Order: sequence, then structure tokens, then C-alpha cells
Amino acid sequence: MLRSTAVFSAMTFLSRIAGYVRDAVQAHLFGASAAMSAFVVAYRIPNYLRRIFAEGSFSSAFVPVLSELKQRGDQKALQDFLDHVAGALLAVVIVVSGLGMLAAPWIAELFLLFAAPGVETVPLAADMLRVTFPYLTFISMTALAGAVLNSFRHFGLPALTPVLHNLVLIAAMLLVAGYFDVPEKVLAWGVLAAGILQMLVLWPAMGRLGIRPRFRFNLRHEGVRRVGRLMLPTIFSSSVSQVNLLVGTVFASLLVPAAQSWLYYSDRLTELPLGLFGVAIGTVILPQLSRHHADDDADGYSRSLDWGLRTVMLIGMPAALGLALLAEPLTASLFRRGAFTDEDTRMVGYALMAMSVGIPTFMLSKVLLPAFYARQDTRTPMRAAVITVVANVVLTVALVTPLWMAGFEAAHVGIAGATALAGVLNAGLLWRYLRRDGVYRAAPGWTRWMLRIVAGLVAMTAAVLAVRAYVGDWTALTMLWRWVWLLAAVSAGAAAYGVVLVALGLRPRHLRH
Repeated sequence: MLRSTAVFSAMTFLSRIAGYVRDAVQAHLFGASAAMSAFVVAYRIPNYLRRIFAEGSFSSAFVPVLSELKQRGDQKALQDFLDHVAGALLAVVIVVSGLGMLAAPWIAELFLLFAAPGVETVPLAADMLRVTFPYLTFISMTALAGAVLNSFRHFGLPALTPVLHNLVLIAAMLLVAGYFDVPEKVLAWGVLAAGILQMLVLWPAMGRLGIRPRFRFNLRHEGVRRVGRLMLPTIFSSSVSQVNLLVGTVFASLLVPAAQSWLYYSDRLTELPLGLFGVAIGTVILPQLSRHHADDDADGYSRSLDWGLRTVMLIGMPAALGLALLAEPLTASLFRRGAFTDEDTRMVGYALMAMSVGIPTFMLSKVLLPAFYARQDTRTPMRAAVITVVANVVLTVALVTPLWMAGFEAAHVGIAGATALAGVLNAGLLWRYLRRDGVYRAAPGWTRWMLRIVAGLVAMTAAVLAVRAYVGDWTALTMLWRWVWLLAAVSAGAAAYGVVLVALGLRPRHLRH
């Protein structure tokens, strides 16, 4: 599991590097403009649906059933299952994409009507939505292929294909943006082209395993109905963070025009540790837990889950603290150029600090959810998700309203803070349900494990703050020196954390499952 996680993380790291270049080019060319906010809406809505019909709800319901059939060794039943699931998924996403394109003006109006420049940007957002909705169809087929490959322990290529998404968008911005009346429109077309390319790469890779799904449409097929029954409750539980982001998008539209862009960039930065480690561990652990459940191996199941939780805490807590301590330096180093101003840097930094509170629990949820899905229990996490979404709305109103009424320019920080606190609640509920049902039994040594981490965090904080105090105002530095000192701060913090962990007895054998 450690080796598979390392492969997935390495491929994701390449994707994140390409993603940074994409965001840097995007910030340089478009900044936090109203047109950029229109694209954020046009991208976030289909992207949320992608989490339902692709990586999120669909994969969570599909992989356990596929793993069960694979464990039985019935190749004919496995092929029949894939054929009918592929046909049903394709039909559903085509219908959803079509409806989204037709309803684009009303969707855009819903999210932008109350914003300061919202009425003016509604037609632009609607035009972009008509382009980005078909992306859902292609990326869903990509996700189907990726889920099959992951089930056969081929993690590298599915984790690498998002690099193509970023490279296509970079090329579109640099080469094609000038041909559009509104340059930001190129982002919507780039998203669509990226979805097509990813599908064309992964689909043949699935065929090389000897599995070539033929699209058969029969919603009454037992496999389709089984996946559908499992999938419906996961629409909330697998994508609770996306639901919370959508709630934040609506509230951000009530604030200053750039608020949605500030939250978008801060969300992109929190996705770095979440994608590198949280998603990696969750993706690797789901097939493993599914196999333990199919074999009735309760002890192996609990030990695998315990390994995932320990690994997340070891990585997630320093990642969150590091982002909080280096929020403004990181934002300045990555984005401060061109149309991205000093004010944008500060505002994204504030939101990132607030969002960092929830990073460890966002990562924990990525590991805890597969523990339910592997047992084909999708109703319990749905209850946690409903509670979390309601809490997020209440927290957003409670935190943002007084800041907004007081005229506080960084009122969007309340949205980020509410999202983070909702993430803490979600992870806490999932952990409580697993303990209540006796599914997870913590292995010995957790107290020592956490004491090592806390001691390492104290040393890391001292090292990073020392570098920050020496540098002073990060925005006053040239781009080269921003990067030099950022790497110095990250290296100092990581070294301090690692030295303390080793001094307190952490060894490589503790990381293996």
C-alpha cells in the first residue's frame, strides 16, 4: 500500500506542478477579474457533477462491486457488469450534460445575479457553461477507465492523466486566447478539449488489460441497479466538500466581485496536499478494503484502515500548518505578477489560512469514506454529509454576515473558515460511526504517534517563523528571491519536523503496512 500510494502521489505531484503553471499563467493573464469569476462558476458546477458521476459517487459505488466480482474470478460476469454499467453511465451523463446546456442561463443567473457585476457577467457565464457541460461526458468515461485500472492495481496512469488537463489549458491560454472576444472564454474550451484527450489516453489502457466495455443500455440489469442503489446516497457523502464549495460560491457572489476568484485560488492551494496524499491514500485503500471485506477479513480490514489514518495524520497536520504559516509568501511566490495585485495576494492568503484548519480532516475523510464504501454501506456517510452541509450553511451565515455588515474587506474569509469547520465535523462524524459499529479498532501506539507529530510541529513552526521574520515583506522581493526564500522556509520546516520525528523514534518500518 505504501508503494502504491507513493506511485500515485508521484504522478499527482507532476499534475500539481502542471497545475501551478496553469494557475500562474491564468493569474498573470486574467487576475481576479469579473470574467474570471464567470469562468469559476462555469467550471465549478460541471466539476461538482464530475465528482458525482466520475471520481466521487460513481467510483465509490462501482469499485467495491467490481472488486467483489474480481475476487470471485468470474470473468464473464465481470465483463457483463462492465458492459451494462458503461452503457448506463454514458446515457445518464449525456442527458445531464444536455439539460445543463439548455439551463445554462438560469444556472448562471442563480450564482451571479446578486454579485456586484453579476448581471453583466451572467451571459458570459452561460456561454461558458454551454461549453463546459459536455466535458462531464468525456471525463466520466475517463473515470470509468481509471476505476477499472485502479481495481487491477494500476494507479500510475490514472493519476498522471490530470497533467494533460493542465497542459491543454496552458496551451490554450498561451496560443488561442487572443482569438476570443473575451480571452477568458478560452478556459472553457480548454476544459472541454482536456476531457476528450484524457478519455482517449485511458480508454486504450483499459483495453490492454483485456477489458473492453461494450455499451449496453439496460437500467434493469442487476449490476446497474446495485451500483445505482449504492451510488445515490454517496452523492452527498463523497462530494460534501464540493457541496460546501458551491455554498461558498453562492455566498461569495454577494461580496466584492473578486471574492470568488480569491476563494478559487485558495482552494487550488489546499488541493495540493489533499490531492498528493489524501486522495492518493483513499484511492489505494478502497480496493484493499474491498478485498478484505469480500474475504471476511475483519482484522486485515481494521489494520489497513489504521495504517491509512496514521499516515494521513503524519502528513496532513504539517501540511496544514505549513500552508497557514506560509499563506501569504506562498501566494506571492506563485501568483503575484501581471494582473494579480498585492491586494489579491493578501486576500488569497487570508482565505488560505482559514481553509488550512480543515486540511487534516479533509484528508481523513478521504480515508474514512472508503471504509464505508468497501462494506457497501453508503447510507451512513450520507447522514454525516447531510449534517455537514447544513452545518456549513449555518456557519457561513454566522461568520460572513457580521463581517459583511461591518464592511470588512476580507469577509470571504468567513466562507473559507466555515468550509474548514464543516470538514472537521464531517471527519468527526465518520470516525464516530466507524467506532460505534465496531468496524475500526485502533491499533496500539496512537498516543506515542501523536506526541511525535505534535513535537515535530512545534519545531517546524519555530523554523518557519524564523525564516519569515528574517525575510520580512515577501511582496517586496523580486520573483527569484521570493522562490529562494520560499524553498528555504519549506526546507527548514520540513527538516525540523523530520529530525524531531526521527529523534523520537520514528523509523521507515512504521510507515509500512
